[in-house]
Amino acid sequence: MLGEYRITGRRAAEISASVERAVACGELGPGQLLPPMRELADRLGVNPNTVAAAYRTLRERGVIETAGRRGSRVRARPATTGREFIRVEVPEGARDVSTGNPDPALLPPLGPAFAAAAEQADREPVLYGDAPVEPELERLARAELDADGVPDGPVAVASGSLDAMERVLAAHLKPGDAVAVEDPGWGSLLDLVPALGLRTVPVGVDDDGPLPDDVRRALAAGVRALIVTDRAQNPTGAALSAPRARALRSLLREYPGTLLVEDDHGHRIVDLPLHPLAGATRSWAFVRSAAKAYGPDLRLAVLTGDAVTLDRVRGRQRLGPGWVSRITQRAVARLWADGAVDARAVAAAYGRRRDALIDALARRGVTAHGRSGMNVWIPVPDETGAVARLLHAGWAVAPGARFRMHAPPGIRITVSSLGVEEAGPLADAVASALGAGTGRSRV
Repeated sequence: MLGEYRITGRRAAEISASVERAVACGELGPGQLLPPMRELADRLGVNPNTVAAAYRTLRERGVIETAGRRGSRVRARPATTGREFIRVEVPEGARDVSTGNPDPALLPPLGPAFAAAAEQADREPVLYGDAPVEPELERLARAELDADGVPDGPVAVASGSLDAMERVLAAHLKPGDAVAVEDPGWGSLLDLVPALGLRTVPVGVDDDGPLPDDVRRALAAGVRALIVTDRAQNPTGAALSAPRARALRSLLREYPGTLLVEDDHGHRIVDLPLHPLAGATRSWAFVRSAAKAYGPDLRLAVLTGDAVTLDRVRGRQRLGPGWVSRITQRAVARLWADGAVDARAVAAAYGRRRDALIDALARRGVTAHGRSGMNVWIPVPDETGAVARLLHAGWAVAPGARFRMHAPPGIRITVSSLGVEEAGPLADAVASALGAGTGRSRV
């Protein structure tokens, strides 16, 4: 079954690592069958539950797949980022509303800010040993965090939200720890957690954010961390309301040892107030990305948190990339200081497009969700069929499988480049693809 390769290990993490090493170096090839769990447990002298946990980790990391009684085998394309491949190929002539990208027309020009930053770099070059955070960026970031009620804490800069969250999780957790994540939620994050050897625990979401009962169950079950999107949740558009934030803060205070990570990537594209959870636990981090408002290629996110967490993040960062380019930091600081993005106007533009589509769908008997941000989530009874029928009608949408674990099927539509006049035709296509009476009250 395995040829000459022998799986080794006594703990689940060791067993899964043994298999993954063999796949990486080619000793276990695509499609190769793994031993039944009881057989491998007998061979290794461990409890079958240990092997079951190892196989579960390998499935979550995209290394193997299990087909019931036919057993577990190496995936044809082993990957730790499998969700990125769950997408549609957009044929020529089709309207692509699947990408999750901001509207380029709403992004500010970057040339003047970078020119000024480069000129400053010529006068004051940043050298090894200099501070990793641009003082003006830190000052501006801290002032806005203070205004939004985020607790005081050190400031660090990472290469985007995902980089920041990876560093925070790695600073506190070890392989096998459980992390509560939104379901449906950001596909890249759902890939990242198992890629770090952590276990995902799904938490349901409605328009006001994570469901308190689901969060309570996850905390009681012993999750080590909770990740929450404050506004413009991807893919549902959820935004934490004040009552929901109070309920979640109350729950978190009962579990002060939980690591809380908040993602506010909707900063500067959302006009809803922030209701942060930060400070309800001893260990916390709050992340703000420049991607949606200023451009994904900036690869910059600001984060703050408790002193221990930020010290660990900055210490590990010093041993890796060292710092995020101070030229980029200076450019972003200038964009912030100059008011290059009119947050109200951008939020209003995305709001008009979301509302136009949601209202058009409602008139056709289709329930959709999109309280904030640039995405609309539509629950559907048959995800594959809906995506295929919409593509046939000339509309490419994102399959919900990219964003969910146990949540019901759905599709995501990005409205950032959708003209208000296109809402009706798109709603017609969605209604035709779904049929009547498909709306649901919960995402």
